Amino acid sequence: MADEFIKGLGILTGSGLAWLVLASWYRTSSFESSKQLIEPLSSGATEGLFNIIGVTLMDVFLWFALLGALTFWVLIPAGHQIMSALEERRNAQ
Repeated sequence: MADEFIKGLGILTGSGLAWLVLASWYRTSSFESSKQLIEPLSSGATEGLFNIIGVTLMDVFLWFALLGALTFWVLIPAGHQIMSALEERRNAQ
């Protein structure tokens, strides 16, 4: 179970850091603003190939961080518990 935790933590911190960097580039207009990282995209963020790739990767990293941690912390351990319960039930019969 410890390896699932570390994998989930690695995914969360790695892709969370990548999202944080990209969101700070594309969603922070001023450092005095109270809406840093959640502002709408700046006007030039959708012009040019590299800006479009950056904005797309920002969303990909956010969802990968959330779903990756959820998978390794909740879904895989729940699957192990279900499989062991089914194995015990099969052996009891």
